[in-house]
Amino acid sequence: MSISKKYNYPPKLSIFSFFVDAEGVRRNPIPYHKNYFERFGDSFAIRIGKSRHIILSRDNDVAQYILQKNHKNYHKSKFQSVYLSKYLGKGLLTVDGEYWLKQRRLIQPAFHKQKMNQLIENMNATIVSELESLAVDKKTDLFPVMSELAFNVVAKSLFQFSIEKEKLDRIKYIIEAVQNFLIKEIRLPHKTWWFSISGQVKKHLELAEENNKIIREIIEERTASKVEVNDLLNMLLETRYEDTGEGMSIEQLIDEIKILFIAGHETTANALTFTLHLLGNRPDVQEKIRNEISKIESETDETAEQLQKMVYTNAVLNESMRLYPPAWITDRQNVEDDSLGQFNIKKDTLIGVSFYELHRNPKYWQNPDNFDPERFLGEQKKQSMQYFYPFGAGPRMCIGAGFAIYEMCLVISYIIKKYKIKSLSTDVNFNPLITLKPVGVEVVFSER
Repeated sequence: MSISKKYNYPPKLSIFSFFVDAEGVRRNPIPYHKNYFERFGDSFAIRIGKSRHIILSRDNDVAQYILQKNHKNYHKSKFQSVYLSKYLGKGLLTVDGEYWLKQRRLIQPAFHKQKMNQLIENMNATIVSELESLAVDKKTDLFPVMSELAFNVVAKSLFQFSIEKEKLDRIKYIIEAVQNFLIKEIRLPHKTWWFSISGQVKKHLELAEENNKIIREIIEERTASKVEVNDLLNMLLETRYEDTGEGMSIEQLIDEIKILFIAGHETTANALTFTLHLLGNRPDVQEKIRNEISKIESETDETAEQLQKMVYTNAVLNESMRLYPPAWITDRQNVEDDSLGQFNIKKDTLIGVSFYELHRNPKYWQNPDNFDPERFLGEQKKQSMQYFYPFGAGPRMCIGAGFAIYEMCLVISYIIKKYKIKSLSTDVNFNPLITLKPVGVEVVFSER
């Protein structure tokens, strides 16, 4: 694209103001972002040094342009490609360009609807087993329960074979430890030297290598067994590159499995926690879900068919993910100079899109802070879906979106059939890490 070399950017937040707010932003950037958007409009910029810029936006046109319309000129930022890949390897989440396209084409068939339908019964059995012992008539801190559930659903969907609990617990611990350290590295770049000389980087790289070793052992045990099992690992082992007819190397497989654990575990746990909290304040919505499930179960015993009919339950999940998107922010860097709406931007500009703020932007949503599942029903749904990014957008949209929706619908329907939910607060606290993590969300389950 040929554009003028005279660059112009959205209204600028001064670097002085940014540094004054830096510690608060590190702890929780969302209130600061909201304040900046109210001051500057739907996009604002920060100039770093003489010519480098960062843009943050809640503008739907910006999101559409960098994620879909001109996605080839917008690669993942170094935050994602460098920091994440250091610990997570080169999987779909961290790579770009031709390698990403090759991997996406290879893995996509494993997440086809028909393949997902094959996993449903196993997924449902795991959910029932995990939720049978929910504490009744007692205060429950929701996120740890949902985190354990979501992790085990991913683990059993990946590895239907019985894997030693110690191995799975260790994988879970390592993933959480590495993610927490990653946030420190990303948000405190001026302390990089300290993280290195204090041995923290070395410690977490060793944990990442231990995780690789555990997953390698699981893969080698499976391939040595010669047994075909109906799980994601088997589907991934069966995939073949179009050009060579060969499968993934063990190293590639390990990297993709780590990404599936992370992408399929915490985001789902977050979304379920927020949804159950919202339901705990809305008995009327609980009753509508219960009525829908009863009607569906009277029509079919097939779990896959039931899931297709859960229109209202899906609307509730969508509205929950609108208010509290688990992947609350994304970023890209432009490979070449470009025109972004009315702005001419230099290559390597870092552009962040806050889905949290876009999903609450009054330009797109009426009463944006209200929980209203009707937004995602009938004619209203067509309007809402234009501004809705629970799983990203474009070619890099989350490959496991269908898997996550199936899992969450099964969890919500099981809980609503058996229990009434009461939230102990109307407010909800969260910690915006790599994902939007709920904090201290407490509910009481009572039997129906």
